[in-house]
Amino acid sequence: MKKYFFLLLLVNICFAVNAQNKKDKEPYLTKSFSGESINKVMAETSGGNISVTGVNPSESRVEVFVFQNNNRQNSLTDDELKSKVNQDYDLDVSVKNNELTVTAKSKHRITDWKKALNFSFKIYVPKNAATDLTTSGGNISLSGLSGDKDFTTSGGNLNLEALEGKTKGRTSGGNINLSNSKDDIDLSTSGGNINAEKSSGNISIVTSGGSIDMNDLNGKIKASISGGNVKGEAISGDLNASTSGGNVSLRNLTCALKAATSAGNIDISIKKLVDHVSVNNSAGKVNIEIPKSTGIDLKLYAMKISTGSLENFNGSNSDEEINGTVNGGGIPVTVDAGSGKINLVFN
Repeated sequence: MKKYFFLLLLVNICFAVNAQNKKDKEPYLTKSFSGESINKVMAETSGGNISVTGVNPSESRVEVFVFQNNNRQNSLTDDELKSKVNQDYDLDVSVKNNELTVTAKSKHRITDWKKALNFSFKIYVPKNAATDLTTSGGNISLSGLSGDKDFTTSGGNLNLEALEGKTKGRTSGGNINLSNSKDDIDLSTSGGNINAEKSSGNISIVTSGGSIDMNDLNGKIKASISGGNVKGEAISGDLNASTSGGNVSLRNLTCALKAATSAGNIDISIKKLVDHVSVNNSAGKVNIEIPKSTGIDLKLYAMKISTGSLENFNGSNSDEEINGTVNGGGIPVTVDAGSGKINLVFN
């Protein structure tokens, strides 16, 4: 009998959880704007997520999701939730002068955040619509957009896919994921990691405390970190990669290069020399691999330099400094390891 009672209780709990999960996945409000001409989106919420997806104009719509901040304990009924939204919040989902506004703001000063509501937005607008997005703590996700994009979150992640045009995003502590995007990209986080892949254009990615991982990028690229590691694979164009205290690892490069760290190690493999190479390290090791058939102007400085045999070299050569030309000279390659070591390999 006890076993039967326990099984019945377990079944009831599962039904309740499934019902709640279904409720959480269903929008509180869905509003279609298929007949509207939308060229800009302004969205703001206190702690929820914001996602904007480029679609055909006929599919333009907004889905609003409302959650409780108390981890769904003592969940409100649909009627209670609606009453609380109407009583305590100004929820605006409207279009005026071709601008879509999606905002959720408290009518009163919130003294108990456990009783507050959390508003998240899924926004579907024409691809060329500009965006101005703000959330205090949620994630921001953008996909398939080509208009000017400006977005900020205080602590959430930035997830960016298939973007064109001007893209500017900031997060105070979250991670940034960028893929399949192009043109003018400016992204920064105060403490999270950055992953950027399969993108091109003028790309600036900056983090104050995380790491940067790049793969298959093309263009003028700036990757800067205050203390973490920088990794890159298959980069072409013009790369400026720096960290104040971490390691730098760059492989399969066909780009102009400026790389620097104050305390870590640097490992670089260049597939094809196309323009200048400048590498600076205050104290750590520098391992660099470059093509042997290219004409270069070579300058190396360190406490200890290892190159193996220098073929077709003309100039001065010592354990601490090498200054001269290889294969008649050409592309400048300068490596300064400070009080560290340099290991140069020709492939």
